[in-house]
Amino acid sequence: MDLHLDYTQKQINNTAVKISGSKSESNRLLILQQWFPNLSLENVSDSDDTRHLQHALATELEHIDIGHAGTAMRFLTAYFSAAEGRKAILTGSERMQNRPIKILVDALRSLDAEITYVDKEGYPPLQINGKKIIKDKVAINGNVSSQYISALLLVAPSLENGLKIDLVGEITSRPYLEMTLTLLEKIGVKTEWIENTIQVFPQKAIDNLTIVVESDWSSASYFYSLLALSEIGAKISISSFNKKSLQGDSCLAEIYNYFGVKTEFKDHSVVLTKEKNHNSQTLILDLVNAPDIAQTIAVTCFGLGMVCKLKGLHTLKIKETDRLVALQNELRKLGAEITITENSLHLKESSGINSNVTIDTYNDHRMAMAFAPLALKVPITINDAEVVTKSYIRFWEDLEACIG
Repeated sequence: MDLHLDYTQKQINNTAVKISGSKSESNRLLILQQWFPNLSLENVSDSDDTRHLQHALATELEHIDIGHAGTAMRFLTAYFSAAEGRKAILTGSERMQNRPIKILVDALRSLDAEITYVDKEGYPPLQINGKKIIKDKVAINGNVSSQYISALLLVAPSLENGLKIDLVGEITSRPYLEMTLTLLEKIGVKTEWIENTIQVFPQKAIDNLTIVVESDWSSASYFYSLLALSEIGAKISISSFNKKSLQGDSCLAEIYNYFGVKTEFKDHSVVLTKEKNHNSQTLILDLVNAPDIAQTIAVTCFGLGMVCKLKGLHTLKIKETDRLVALQNELRKLGAEITITENSLHLKESSGINSNVTIDTYNDHRMAMAFAPLALKVPITINDAEVVTKSYIRFWEDLEACIG
């Protein structure tokens, strides 16, 4: 489905939007629920990724296809390896079969997990024979995708001797690791993080517990962008969010001050107001701890004619697509002057935006949602618009509700 958007003659309503539970939190808690069935969850994400994970955890079939769900691939690789007696062939979309997983597989194999590659070395599909894991020490690079490390942390309490993880070198995406550890501690699992070593202690059972999943800050980013591109006085309320969030992307509230968007926390909601014009200075950010909002920020800057320099983006190359290349391609169509490296992006000041451009989405939900707010400036068309269901089922309906 291709979707034509033109909001150039419209304004932002004072609308209340309820965003589904965080995909990151939901997926972690669903794995923990397998080890501790008396853990109850509310406001679980309704994203395709989470639904794929739920299906994989519930099915008794051996062949499991998780589509484009990268988080599910990483978490399930570790989960099935530690699920004694469970056999699984874990596969996904064509893009998923070209996303590397060797670092995680090597770490699990060092713990004596039984994993073999069905086709290409280092990539899914994987044949996994679940077994009792006795070894309790593993080393893994700290600058890889945090999902590899979180996958290990989430199976750690189920292991007979727990797990000690040595993070080699620089540690990136620290907030996502802190999220995983905080959720472990929230359900009663003891953890320690001292310098470059994380230890998770074994846990046989937990007390009955219900956790309400906070809404997804990454999904909130598109409404921040919408406000930043709006006229002064525009307002939107989004829920349900906590001022003290586990999600690294909650840094949005501070970053979008730069664009003149004020954030107020009220009764588990945030009220966003376009209070003033954006700062005219170059925006320089290190997004190593929040790479998922890079696309939104880059598009916002372009829409406002701002210069921005973003770094810490090395993990974007192994997402649903190579997001740096995809951003460069689509922003250039719109008239941007943009250069990228392996881990950075430099956007020069623009004097205008090309109209009626068709944005390709590369099977990437964030490409579709990041570019959508530009329709306040010029008419655009989003190719494969339904790709948003990967993380945000109701995105187009919620976006339309905000436009008067």
